[in-house]
Amino acid sequence: MAEGGDSDSDLLVIFGITGDLARKMTFQALYRLERRGLLQCPIVGVASDDISKDELVKRAREAIAGAGEKIDDKVFDKLAGRLSYLHGDVVTDSALYDALAKQIGSKHQCLYYLEMPPSLFAPIVENLGKAGLLKRSRVAVEKPFGHDLTSARELNARLRALLGEEQLFRVDHFLGKEPVVELEYLRFGNLALVELWNRHVISEIQITMAEDFGVDDRGKFYDGVGALRDVVQNHLLQVLAGVAMEPPVGPSADDLNDRKADVLRAIAAVDPDRCVRGQYRGYTDVDGVAKNSQTETFVAMRVEIDNWRWHGVPIFLRAGKAMTERVTEVRLFTHRVPSLSFLPERRRAEPNQIILRIDPDPGLRIQLTALDGDRWRDLHLDSSFMADLGEPLLPYERLLHGALTGDHQLFAREDAIEETWRIVQPLLDNPGEIHRYEPGSWGPDAARDLLRGHRSWQQPWLADNHH
Repeated sequence: MAEGGDSDSDLLVIFGITGDLARKMTFQALYRLERRGLLQCPIVGVASDDISKDELVKRAREAIAGAGEKIDDKVFDKLAGRLSYLHGDVVTDSALYDALAKQIGSKHQCLYYLEMPPSLFAPIVENLGKAGLLKRSRVAVEKPFGHDLTSARELNARLRALLGEEQLFRVDHFLGKEPVVELEYLRFGNLALVELWNRHVISEIQITMAEDFGVDDRGKFYDGVGALRDVVQNHLLQVLAGVAMEPPVGPSADDLNDRKADVLRAIAAVDPDRCVRGQYRGYTDVDGVAKNSQTETFVAMRVEIDNWRWHGVPIFLRAGKAMTERVTEVRLFTHRVPSLSFLPERRRAEPNQIILRIDPDPGLRIQLTALDGDRWRDLHLDSSFMADLGEPLLPYERLLHGALTGDHQLFAREDAIEETWRIVQPLLDNPGEIHRYEPGSWGPDAARDLLRGHRSWQQPWLADNHH
């Protein structure tokens, strides 16, 4: 098995550099790293398109401008000077790997970033191994990592036959978002929050990831995936692990990932009777979607963490497309206080809430309650991270830099990936019925019934406060 180093990569090789991810995210992140003086290595792009380096540089500039960056020519020229390009079939073209080996030489420590379909991860790594290109190097792969527990284990086995776990970086861009990164410090750096963060104070937790757009031009891809695989198995369960974990005992990535894995191991496999799947009306009219598709564009579920901190606290997750708003948030509700005997009619105050908004405009809200005349009113203590902490790094800036420098803090570990697949596997095996819902709504009515006896789904706290 190859060995992984701890120093910075000498070379970045991006497989799939002409694809959507590079156009939408990677070039912008590379440009921003260059602007901050954090990009130190040459970059080799690999794809099947037969284009020149000049064409690649042109596409890079268009992508960066298209992402809204104001281009500094000096910075861009420096980035462009790092770029080179090789083309060929990544599965069958041994000459491509020979050319790559010649360009890399024997002394470089590389980061191979696989912005490719998951079915190509193992063949690319196996071809790199045959060409002797894995020694001292790292490999980053994009989600989805498998499509169920069995395939995740098989993919892990194929990659781990050639790579040590320390060489593998499994990318989930949610783990690079500012509030997800900040959560660990907010929770454990503030005694005011530490003392609230348990079953004695918190009665239930809701995590929502809503998108106000549909599948659009991704019908063929999405119809084979669905909301559960696309965002719940990875994004939402990884966020839940960060919300619920114990404090890490040391500074290493393994210290952090050990605590996240503990949480995931304590979650029982989901009960299909505690799940609701939905599909927005009009989804089957999208190009690439089967006319009789049973793929969900919405999913809601109840899970519980059976450990000392969270035993008995219901946790509700929901994710959906074509919903009322675009918002991702974590919401913790406190238990109710007793009736206040010193008030007329012994009125009970509403439970407090702690809300972490991940998107848009990340921030934190503490929702208290105050008596205004003869009725209770919500009192909000709000923080916008951008206003209070400055402009955040983009997720892919953090992730690319982390992978280039060998920092595993922002990446999911093998055991956590397999645990999240184990948790959702019963719903993959027994998906149940599809409930239709109107585009622009908050999903099917059945998702509200899932919360019967608990706090209803809340209107999200949005950046412009119009709710």
